Amino acid sequence: MNEIIEHKLSILPELPGCYLMKDRQGTVIYVGKAKVLKNRVRSYFTGSHDGKTQRLVGEIEDFEYIVTNSEIEALILELNMIKKYDPKYNIMLKDDKTYPYLKITNERHPKLIITRKVNKKSGKYFGPYPNATAAHETKKLLDRLYPYRKCQSIPTRACLYYHIGQCLAPCIKEVPAEAYTEMIADITRFLNGGYKEVKKELQQKMNEAAEELDFERAKEYRDQITNIETVMEKQNMNANDFTDRDIFGYAVDKGWMCVQVFFVRQGKMIERDVSIFPAYQDPEEELLTYLGRFYGEAHHLLPKEVLLPETVDFALADQLLDTNVLLPQRGKKKDLVKLAAKNASIALNAKFQIIERQEERTIGACEELGEAMNISTPLRIEAFDNSHTHGVEPVSAMISFVDGRPNRKDYRKYKTKTAAAHDDYGAMREVVRRRYTRVLKDQLPLPDLIVIDGGKGQMEIAREVLEDELGLSIPIAGLAKDDKHNTAQLLYGHPPEIVPLKKTSEAFYLLQRVQDEVHRFAITFHRQRRGASSLTSSLDGIEGVGPKRKQQLLKHFKTVKAIREATPEQLKEAGMPKKVADELLAHFQQPETSEKPLAEQ
Repeated sequence: MNEIIEHKLSILPELPGCYLMKDRQGTVIYVGKAKVLKNRVRSYFTGSHDGKTQRLVGEIEDFEYIVTNSEIEALILELNMIKKYDPKYNIMLKDDKTYPYLKITNERHPKLIITRKVNKKSGKYFGPYPNATAAHETKKLLDRLYPYRKCQSIPTRACLYYHIGQCLAPCIKEVPAEAYTEMIADITRFLNGGYKEVKKELQQKMNEAAEELDFERAKEYRDQITNIETVMEKQNMNANDFTDRDIFGYAVDKGWMCVQVFFVRQGKMIERDVSIFPAYQDPEEELLTYLGRFYGEAHHLLPKEVLLPETVDFALADQLLDTNVLLPQRGKKKDLVKLAAKNASIALNAKFQIIERQEERTIGACEELGEAMNISTPLRIEAFDNSHTHGVEPVSAMISFVDGRPNRKDYRKYKTKTAAAHDDYGAMREVVRRRYTRVLKDQLPLPDLIVIDGGKGQMEIAREVLEDELGLSIPIAGLAKDDKHNTAQLLYGHPPEIVPLKKTSEAFYLLQRVQDEVHRFAITFHRQRRGASSLTSSLDGIEGVGPKRKQQLLKHFKTVKAIREATPEQLKEAGMPKKVADELLAHFQQPETSEKPLAEQ
C-alpha cells in the first residue's frame, strides 16, 4: 500500500456507499458497493485473496468513495458509475445478447413489428423470442388473423391486404379508435397464452361453415387452426400457468461466477442466457449488480415475475426491479431456480480449462514479460511499424494490446507527412511524436510498454522523442527478426541489451502476436494506399478528371474494370458531367491491365 491509500483507509466511514478503484494513470478499473465502506474497502488490502482479486489489488494506486443514505442507493450509484466508466474489472455484458420482440406501436393506426430495441414509451412489447424465425412465424400468423395496418407508412390507396381482408384500410376510410383498441386487446390476449381460446373460436366457426356447406370458408378456418398449432404449440416444456418469468441461478468457484437465466414465456421455456465473469464481491452482491445491468444496459424487458435464489437480499432486489420478485422456498419454482444453478455450475466447470488457458496466454503473459524486463506489468502495450515498397506510398501503423489481447478500437494508421520516402528513422520519429502529442493533448491512457518493430536505431529515435521532446518516461522495447523474418530477440534498456526469453514462454508468444499484428496492420494499410494510387494513376491525363473526380470515381466504382465497363448513365450517377463521361469512355477504349479490386492490387 502507498501512503495515499493508507491515509484514506484510516478515515473511511462506517456507512453505505460506492467506491472507485484507480490504477497508476488515474483510470477507474473497478467500481463496487458496500453496506459498510470501511469494512469492504479495507478487505481488499488485508488478508489473502485468490488470483483474480490479487491481480486487481496489484493495480490499485488510489481510490475514491461516495457515501449514500442506503444500500439501494449504493447499488444504483454503482450501476451508474459502471455505465459511466466501463471499468475493465467489472462484469462485461455483451452487446450482442439481444433477442427479438414483437411490438404493437403506439400510433393512431397501430402496426405489429419485430424489433431488438426496447423503448417502452413507443409501444407494447411481447417476448423475447428464442430467435428471429420464431418471431417472424408468430407475426405472419397474426398478420393473417387480425386486420391491423401492415404498411410502413400510410399509402394513398388501398393495397392487397385490404382486398384479402387483412387490413382495415385507414388509407381510404376512417377507422374508429375502438376497433384498434379491441384488436390490440385480442392480440395481447393471444400472445399472453389466450391463443387456445382463439383456436376454439376458430374451430366453432369452421364447424358452422361446414354445416352451411361453405367448404371454402371452412378450409380457411382449418388452415388458421393448423397455423396456430404449428407456431404456438410446438414446444413441450410447459408450466402450469402462462406467466412470463425469468429464472436466475448462479455458481461460484475459484474467483469466477456463472449466472444462468431461463426465459419462460407463455408457460414455455424458450431460451437461456449464460454469463461467466470474475467475481470480487460476495456472490449475492455480484448477482444484484448483474441484475441491474442485465435489465438496464442489455435492454431486456422485465417479465411479470423474476425468480431468484433465496440467499439474495429480497428488499434490495425488490427495490431494484420494478416487477414481482420471488425467492421461492419450495415447490416447482424452487426446483427451477435449483435447475438454473445446476446448469450454471456445469457451464462454469466446462469453461474453467479454457478460461485458465486464456488467462495464462494474456494477462499471465504480460506478468511474465514484466518480470523478464524488470518493469511494472505491461497491461497496455502499443507497437509501431513502417511499410513501403522501395519508398513508394510510405505508411506507418500503431496497434494496441490491453491485458494481452488486441484492442482494435485504439489502432491508428499514419500517412507520413514530413519524413522522406526512404527515411524509416524519420517516419518513426514523426509517428511517435504525432501519437503521443495527441495522447497528452486528449489525456488518453499512456501505454505501459512501447514496442518498436526494429532494432537499436529505431528504439533510440523513439526514446529521443518521448524523453527529450515530450518529457515522458515509458519503457521502450525493440523486436529483432531472424533471417526467416521471425521474431528472434527482445531488446530493452539504454543502451539496448537482449532480454533472455524462452521461445516456448507465454511472454515470447505474446511478443510474436504483437509483432505479427502490427506488421499485418501496416502491410494492409500500405496495400490499400498502393491500390488507391494505382487506380488514380490510371486516370491521369484524362481531360476534366482532377483529384476530386478521381476520388469520386474511386469511391463509386472501386475498380478500373468497373469504370471501363460503365455506361454513360452510370458515369452520370457517379457525378461525371457529360463531357467528362465522354472523355472517360474514349480513354477506356484502349487496353487496360489493372482490373483487380483494390484489396488485391
